[in-house]
Amino acid sequence: MGMPSTLRPHRALPAGTRAPARPRGTGGPPGPADGRPGAGRAVRGPGARPGRTDGVCMTARSADNRSTTAGRTGVRRADTGPADDRALIDRGDGRLRFVIVDCAIYRDGQRAEGAGDFSAALDTARADSGAFVWIGLHEPTEDEFDRVSQEFKLHPLAVEDALKAHQRPKLEVYDDSLFMVLKPVTYEPKSDEVSSGELMIFLGDSFVVTVRHGEGAPLDEVRDRLERNPDLLRHGPTTVLHSITDATVDHYLDVATELQTDLEELETEVFSPTDGGSRDIASRIYTFKRQILEFRRATGPLAPPLSRLSGNGQFAPAVPFVDDSAQPFFRDVSDHLTRVNESVEGLDRLVSDILSAHLAQMSVRQNDDMRKISAWAAMAAVPTMIAGIYGMNFEHMPELRWTWSYPAAVAVMVVLEVLLHRLFKRRGWL
Repeated sequence: MGMPSTLRPHRALPAGTRAPARPRGTGGPPGPADGRPGAGRAVRGPGARPGRTDGVCMTARSADNRSTTAGRTGVRRADTGPADDRALIDRGDGRLRFVIVDCAIYRDGQRAEGAGDFSAALDTARADSGAFVWIGLHEPTEDEFDRVSQEFKLHPLAVEDALKAHQRPKLEVYDDSLFMVLKPVTYEPKSDEVSSGELMIFLGDSFVVTVRHGEGAPLDEVRDRLERNPDLLRHGPTTVLHSITDATVDHYLDVATELQTDLEELETEVFSPTDGGSRDIASRIYTFKRQILEFRRATGPLAPPLSRLSGNGQFAPAVPFVDDSAQPFFRDVSDHLTRVNESVEGLDRLVSDILSAHLAQMSVRQNDDMRKISAWAAMAAVPTMIAGIYGMNFEHMPELRWTWSYPAAVAVMVVLEVLLHRLFKRRGWL
């Protein structure tokens, strides 16, 4: 679901109203305007703390042609292919970790060469009415995210949520930015497991900052798709927000389809005459219900934020930093999410019904077994009773002295056993 050209192109705030550029500290890296050698490099200066990105806005794309420089700095190209634009951050203990996944300035829908640091990149974007900055981070630490939050004036509460993760999907509006939390969901076909990650999106004047925790976030494919469609990307940060939510919800539909297929297979197995009584069926049903619960935690709370973005309900007023003309497109995403939530509700009800049916089947099987046991016990009680009576060895028992007493007792036992067997067989106990 793309956003056609009817959406108004992105324009930065008018001159005089945009946020002023933050002064560069002595601990940060020099920018291009500093005029000093090494400007824009990811060099950890003497006062830099381990793990700090030091405001670097450079990725593998800009470092690819400067391998010697990259070898001396904290930015190195990954070996995972040209499409995997990530920055490796030296943590100070000899280990490197992906933190800056990508950082770029987009001008009129085209990717432009980034500035040396976050401040310069943001100033460059705000100076151009059709430009914005998009920075992607992966599980940053507090020190690594500190410079980003300072440069973009992110709210401390939103920063805390982005660092600690474990948040419900939500949408919060602050003075200088918009903060949205998504929970991308992945489905593993081999283990039939559903797992969720977290994706935080900061949206403000001429910038987008995404923070990813875990796996499953569709950021790579969204960025690649938008870069191949400049007409979409020229609409600014609103297009990025819509594309990320759209891709996340579309993936929800795929996961719901996979879960529906697994549920049908489980339902067939439960009602199978041979496998329905398997001891692990109940545990599998319960595990499947847990997967649906994990899925619901991602899809259910997302409905109010999308309703707010689409201008529905009590949140009809426009959302700051989001183009009003994008409301119909968010409404389309909200409709898809409604389908997903309805599917999740249906799956949950079906799983509960299947569990109840399985427990009822187990109860019926136990009753059948008890009837069979009772029937065989009754049949065994008759000869036991007769043998017990004539085994008491009293002196005045005339039957013990008859010539045909033994054959008669055995014949009575056999006749009674046959009659009882036919009776129980007719009633379905055997």
